[in-house]
Amino acid sequence: MITANIDNDAGGIATYSLTGAQTGYRLLWVLIPITIALIMVQEMSARMGISSGKGLADLIRERFGLKITFYTIIFLVVADLGNTMAEFAGIASAGEIFGISKYVSVPICSIFVWLLILKGNYKTVERVFMIGCALYISYVISGFIIGPSFTEIVSAIFTPNFRELQGSDFPIIVGLIGTSITPWMQFYIQSAVVEKGLTPKDLTHSKIDVILGCSTMVTVTIFIIICCAATLFNSGVVINNAKDAALALVPLAGKYASMLFAFGLFNASIFAAALLPLATSYYVCEGMGWESGVDKTFKEAPNFFSIFTGIIAFSALLILMPGINLFNILIWSQIINGILIPIILLYIIKLCNDPDVMGEHTNTPLYNLVSYMIVFLMFAANVVFIYFEIKKY
Repeated sequence: MITANIDNDAGGIATYSLTGAQTGYRLLWVLIPITIALIMVQEMSARMGISSGKGLADLIRERFGLKITFYTIIFLVVADLGNTMAEFAGIASAGEIFGISKYVSVPICSIFVWLLILKGNYKTVERVFMIGCALYISYVISGFIIGPSFTEIVSAIFTPNFRELQGSDFPIIVGLIGTSITPWMQFYIQSAVVEKGLTPKDLTHSKIDVILGCSTMVTVTIFIIICCAATLFNSGVVINNAKDAALALVPLAGKYASMLFAFGLFNASIFAAALLPLATSYYVCEGMGWESGVDKTFKEAPNFFSIFTGIIAFSALLILMPGINLFNILIWSQIINGILIPIILLYIIKLCNDPDVMGEHTNTPLYNLVSYMIVFLMFAANVVFIYFEIKKY
C-alpha cells in the first residue's frame, strides 16, 4: 500500500498532469496493463522477502557477487539522488502556491522527514506513511469538484480507441510506464516486509495488500489525469509541471479544486522525500553487508542512518542553491532508472525461480512467461524514452 501509493510522487504527478492536459482521457486505458504489471512485480518482491527473510540487494550480493552489486548500487544511488531532489522541488513548488518560500518549506520538511526516520520506530513510520497514503484522497475530491463525465471516463479506460493514437502519445505512454514501475520500489517493499518480520503464513495477506495498494495507486493516478483532462485539455491550457496545473485550475475549476491539487502535490512530495532516501539506505546497507533498519539506533546501524541523512541534506541544499538545473538532473536520473529497471526485474525473476531462495514459493511457468513479457516491454519502452530524451539535445 505504502510503496505503490508513494510512487505517485512529484515526478509522477507532473507526468499524469501533462498526460491529462495534452491528451485528455484517451490514454487512460494504458493504466490497466501498467497496473497488472506493477501488481505482478510487487508481488514477486514481497513474496521473495517473505520466503527468504532477506532484502533484494542482500540476495543479489549473495547470488551474483559483490562486484555486480556494487555497480548496480552506484547507478541506483545516482538515480535516487536525482529523484529525491525532485521531491524537494515538489515541496518547494507546493509551498509557493500557498505563499510559503522554499527557503522555509524545504528546510522544515527536510528536518521533519529526518526526525521521523531517525527517532521513530518501524511501526510509527509505517503509520505516518499510511496517513500520507490516505491524504491522496485530495485528488479524488478535486476530481469530483470538477464534475467530469464519468461515462466518458469509463469508456476511455475499458474501450480504448487505438485509431485515436497519435505519434506524440508514445513518449507520454513511455513516461507513464517509467513513473509507475521504478527500481527503488522493488528494493523498498522487500526490505519493508523483511523488517516487519512477515512469514510464509502472511503470503495471502501480502498479496491482498499488493493488489489493494496498486489499485488505490491507479485510482489516484486516474483522478489526477481527470482533473487536468476535464479542465486544461478542454480549454487548451499549456502546462510544464504539476505547479502549473494547480494554478491553472483556479479560473477553470475554482480555488478549492486548485488548493486540493496543490495539497496533494505537497503530501506526495514530502512522503516520497522520506521514502526514497530510506529505500536507498536499505539497499546500500544490504548490498554492502551493513546493519540496517528503522528499528535500530544510530549506534547499531551508523551507515544506514548516515546514508539517509546525507541524501536528505544533499538534496535539500541543492534545491535551495540558485541556478541549479533541476531539469537535466531529473532527465538523467530517469534515463538511469530506465536502463536499470529491466535489469532489476531480471534479477527478481531469476531469484524467484531459485528454490534455495524461495523454497516452495517459486514462480509458476505462466508467471515466468508474463514476467519476461513485462521485462521485454519495459526494455522496449525505456529504449524509446531514452531515444526521445537524447533527441531533445
